[in-house]
Amino acid sequence: MASHRKPRQRPLTGGTARSSVRTTAATLALAGAATATAFEGTSHADPQPTPSQVKAEMDRLYEEAEAATDQYNGAKEKADEAQRALDGLRDETARKTDQLNTARSALGSLAATQYRSGTLGAAVQLAMSADPQEYLDRAALITRAGNRNAAEISSVRRGLEEVGELKEQAAGRLADLRGRQGELAGHKAEIEGKLTAAQRLLAKLTAEERAAYEAQSAGPAPSGPARSGPATQAPPPSDGSRAARAVAFAHGAIGKPYVWGATGPGSFDCSGLTQAAWRAAGVSLPRTTYTQINAGQRISRDALAPGDLVFFYSGVTHVGMYIGNGQMIHAPRPGSTVRVAPVDSMPWAGASRPA
Repeated sequence: MASHRKPRQRPLTGGTARSSVRTTAATLALAGAATATAFEGTSHADPQPTPSQVKAEMDRLYEEAEAATDQYNGAKEKADEAQRALDGLRDETARKTDQLNTARSALGSLAATQYRSGTLGAAVQLAMSADPQEYLDRAALITRAGNRNAAEISSVRRGLEEVGELKEQAAGRLADLRGRQGELAGHKAEIEGKLTAAQRLLAKLTAEERAAYEAQSAGPAPSGPARSGPATQAPPPSDGSRAARAVAFAHGAIGKPYVWGATGPGSFDCSGLTQAAWRAAGVSLPRTTYTQINAGQRISRDALAPGDLVFFYSGVTHVGMYIGNGQMIHAPRPGSTVRVAPVDSMPWAGASRPA
C-alpha cells in the first residue's frame, strides 16, 4: 500500500532555500540602487534655487524681519515707559517713607515727653497751682499740642496707606516690565532667526549675483567721501522749514549702518531714522512705522514733497523720507547703510506729512 502513495512535496530548505532568498535580495538591492541613482538630484536632494528664487525668499524674510523689528520697537517703547514709571514710583515711595519715618520719630518724642510729665490729673494740678490762670493758659497749650498730636497721628496713618499703595503700584509696574521684557526677547529671537536664514540664502549666490541683489533691493549706494547719491538726486531744500531741517538730517545720515532697534546717532533702523530726522526739526514722531503713518496728514503719492514719510508693504513695515525727484532716503535692512533709493523700489503702502 505504501508504494502506491503520492510522494509528499517537501518545502525548500537548507542551501537551496537560502540561495534563492539571497538571489531575490540581491535583485531587489540592485533595483533599489538603480532607482536611487535614477532619482538622485531630484526627489532625494534639494534642487539649487535660482537667483530669482533666492531674491524672492530673501525679500520675504527681510520683510518679515522688518515687521518683527517694528513689534520689537513698540514693545521696547512700552518697556521703557514701564521702567520710567517704576523708577518714579520707587523714588516717590522712598520720599514718602522718609517723611513717614520723620513723623514717626517726632510723634514718639512727643509721646515720651507727655508720658514723663503727665503724672497728675488736671483737677489736682489746678487745685495745687499757685496761679490758676497760669495753669489754665498752660492747659490750653497742652490741649492744642494734643490736637497737633492727633493730627500727626492721622498724618502718619495716611503716610502708611500711601506708602502701601505706592508699593502695590510699583509691584504692578514691575510685573508689566517683566512681561514687556519677555516680549522683547521673543521678537529679538524672531528677528535674528529670519536674518540668519536670509544670510544663508545670500551665501548661495555668487559675488556677481549678490551685487545685483544689493543694487536691485536697496537702490544706488553712496560713493566717495562725500557719500553723494545719483546724478538725479534732488538737492535738500534750503528754505529753513522744519521739513528742510528733517531732510538735511537724513542727508547727513547717509552711509551710516542699519542696526535694528537703533535710533542714532551712529546707526539707525528705518523708523529710527525718520523719527530722529524729524526730532532734529523739532517734531516728535512715534517709534514704529505703523504709528508714524498716522502721526501726520495722509497724502497721495502725486502730492509728495521733500520731508514726507513714505511707507511700504501691505503691513506698513518699512518707511523712508521723500527727498524729491521720485527718491527717498531710507535705512534698508541689516547689512546695509542709510542710502538714497527710488520710491518705486518697494511695494507702496502710503505716505504722510508730519505736522
